[in-house]
Amino acid sequence: MFYDTSAFKKPLEGLRDHRFHAVVILLPSESKRLIAKGTIQVPEIQRVLKDGWFIVSRGVTPAYVLEELTGELGPKQNYTAGIVTQGRLGTIIAEDQVGPWVFKDGKLVDVSAQEALGQMQAKDVSIKGANAVDPNGNIGVFSGDYAGGTVGGIWGTLTARGARWIAPVSLERLIPDVIAAHFASGNHRWDLTMGQAAGMMPVVTAEGVTEIQALEILTGVTAVHIASGGVGGSEGAVMLALEGDKASVTAAFELCESVKGEPGITAANLQDYVREPDTAPVR
Repeated sequence: MFYDTSAFKKPLEGLRDHRFHAVVILLPSESKRLIAKGTIQVPEIQRVLKDGWFIVSRGVTPAYVLEELTGELGPKQNYTAGIVTQGRLGTIIAEDQVGPWVFKDGKLVDVSAQEALGQMQAKDVSIKGANAVDPNGNIGVFSGDYAGGTVGGIWGTLTARGARWIAPVSLERLIPDVIAAHFASGNHRWDLTMGQAAGMMPVVTAEGVTEIQALEILTGVTAVHIASGGVGGSEGAVMLALEGDKASVTAAFELCESVKGEPGITAANLQDYVREPDTAPVR
């Protein structure tokens, strides 16, 4: 499901022709920055940063969330385990992987994610990104690990205890149906793979925060996904229509302008970190 932003959105008053409108286009790295800004303003996260456990799992988009929380900007290429790069599924060399990160009452603490997970209660929150999101807000996460990786390690505890799973994920990753994708996948299913074998872990209990939810949380504007893609450096772009009163639409437009030029991760950034994939899926 998507995070419920109804409490943030300003009412759309008057005729559509009397409202203020804008269109914005965000490249993948710009979307990640915007989503991170919106994610940390989720009320449940703001609450748990004052009192509770908060875990930020590995992932490129969660790394942007970490930056927004700590103010420390730096390279993010090894802040993940699995990665899609140069048209193939890849894995970061295990000893070079950074994270996860654990906060207690808003302080970054030297406690393992597993230990923190064991102490989590219903009020606590975990962040984990996704490789896919569908129109119902279900997320899908690739796992090259045969026991389910991070998802396999956290889903049961978070779900059983009623803790919140917030999933920052760009509409760049929108697919028709995460459940169908799961049934078509499996790291033991593939006979041929472009890179590392991975299965799709479907998660229906996470609350997705896309560009839409981020803008609605931060400005109260109404946002609609109207197109995707481009060429000449705009591959993966997300196009959004903004609607509302002049103040909210202008604020949202300026916010999108402020993230323009956000640097992305290049192949050169990754060359020392990506492990050579297995020659064939393990059966």
